[in-house]
Amino acid sequence: MDKIKKIEINETFCKGCDICILVCPRGVFEKSKKLNKRGVYPPIPKNPEKCTFCNLCILQCPDQAISIDQD
Repeated sequence: MDKIKKIEINETFCKGCDICILVCPRGVFEKSKKLNKRGVYPPIPKNPEKCTFCNLCILQCPDQAISIDQD
């Protein structure tokens, strides 16, 4: 299995809908405790090592705010 290099949430695009948190079967994301410039609590990767690169978060994100780089 490939290792995850970086999970990135583009806060400029993210509207804080939390769909990525809900659809992730591995519990990779959690809601941030800090507001971003848009006034929302964006998701943050809390367990990036659990990511299996299933792409559910990327496919379900309505704002195309998530990217995952693999090694």
